[in-house]
This record gives sequence, structure tokens and C-alpha cells, in this order.
Amino acid sequence: MPLRKLASRRLKKMSGAPSDFLRIARVLKSYGTEGEILVGFRELGPEDLNLKEPVFIMFDGLPVPFFIESLKEKGTSKALLRITGVANLKDAEELAGKEIFAKKSAIIPEDGDDEVLDIEDLLGWTLKGKDGEKIGEIFDFEPIPGNPCLYVEVNGETIMVPIHDDLIIDIDEEGQTLTLDLPEGLI
Repeated sequence: MPLRKLASRRLKKMSGAPSDFLRIARVLKSYGTEGEILVGFRELGPEDLNLKEPVFIMFDGLPVPFFIESLKEKGTSKALLRITGVANLKDAEELAGKEIFAKKSAIIPEDGDDEVLDIEDLLGWTLKGKDGEKIGEIFDFEPIPGNPCLYVEVNGETIMVPIHDDLIIDIDEEGQTLTLDLPEGLI
């Protein structure tokens, strides 16, 4: 069924004013021939969404609900989505460039009890390798989008070390040590 027909059928079930919505992503392109779409997230990420709630795409100025059937994260700000009613390449291509919205109530609130540790907080900390050996002291950082790096003093030399969730083994706030599983040959 073409998306426009699907959209007009769903509009009758739609409720809520546009002010209830937040723009969360943009459809970048279709992906494959099975109806998947590649989306780029904005300030919020997939982890901030209640995936049981629908997302909305505007058709003729009206928000149309779609449910996320599957989501595979790609990097830090992109994901592959499969949404209801989009089953082939033609349907997916029709969505390219469209904004994706969510109701404010579908956003998972941040847990106020957890203090977030920023990269700036790591200055002066000790960096350790996966074997627990001291590598050096963190004295600066480079906020490269999608690939932040730390500057570490190692035996009188400065090295740049990537910091990514996949590399972090342990964060010891009390002892001010960061333990990373660094790639071979980086140090």
C-alpha cells in the first residue's frame, strides 16, 4: 500500500497538537530493498526513546504515526530503522529527507540521580591499560565530534588516545583512574 494511502488511513486515529512533538531525527536515505531507512538523530538518541511509543512523520502538514519494528545503531548519531508500513525500497525512498518527530511523553527522562561525568572531568586523571599498568596522566582533550580524544603524557611525550564507550573497561572516580582497552600499537 503506498505511504500516502497508509498516511490518510492513520490520520483518523491521530491525536495531539504539533506543539506536543519534538523533532528527533531526519531520514537520510533508504537502506537496502526491504524498507529499512537510515536516520540521523539530533540532540536525542535512540536510547532516549520509548520504542513502544510511535514516532511521527509529516505528510501534507499532518503528523502520521509509525511504530519502530527494529532499530540498529550505526555509530553515535545514526541508526537503521524498520517502521510499520514501510516494506520496500519505493516506500523507504519516499521518506528520504523527511523529519521524524516524537511526542514529548515518548522521551525517556534523564535520571536526575546519576551525575554525568564529562570529558573535562578526566583532566588530571591517570590512564591505565587493560592490564592495569599506568600509561600516563590525562592533561587535555580534543572534542572531535563522534571521536573525542584525550591527550596523555607518556614518558615525556604527548600521545592522543581515542575515548569511546567500547574502549572503557573501568572508571574509578574515587581513585581518579580511567582504564581503557586500547588498540595494539597505539602506545
